Amino acid sequence: MNKLPGAGLAKGLAVTLRTMTRRSITAQYPDVQPELPPRSRGVIALLEENCTVCMLCARECPDWCIYIDSHKETLPAADPNARARTRNVLDRFAIDFSLCMYCGICIEVCPFDALFWSPEFEYAETDILELTHERERLREWMWTVPPPPAHDPGAEEPKEIATARKAAEKLAAAAEAAAGGDPA
Repeated sequence: MNKLPGAGLAKGLAVTLRTMTRRSITAQYPDVQPELPPRSRGVIALLEENCTVCMLCARECPDWCIYIDSHKETLPAADPNARARTRNVLDRFAIDFSLCMYCGICIEVCPFDALFWSPEFEYAETDILELTHERERLREWMWTVPPPPAHDPGAEEPKEIATARKAAEKLAAAAEAAAGGDPA
């Protein structure tokens, strides 16, 4: 295999010349908003009503960038013989986005669906200390979360729903048999 001297150089120059003759495509970002994929990851949004202050998100976060403060509140019982109930009340929920690596573990481990991916990506600050966003700002981003995709009509029924449906059908059949007088 005898190659001509400088063949690689000529090949590289050909690629360069081809690229130079093409018109460049530049995204005019601040003036023209980019078209993002439907479920793109931007920032983490908080649905405060669903948060039970279980601290799973903060414990599982590999960067420890989630800060949660809470207190216990005692609710009086309606019945005088019943005991009073206690519940956790969220005082502070903050995420330090200068530390966050956007892995999504906090969203995955949340058992109450309080955290979601929002497609918002314009949250830059001039000072790194201002990248810790409190629950009010996280709540604002919640309204930009797109709805979940529709279920696949060809998918099989979830096992939990199938089991509950079968049990309900059995009860209905037993009730119908009892009402009809047929011994089952």
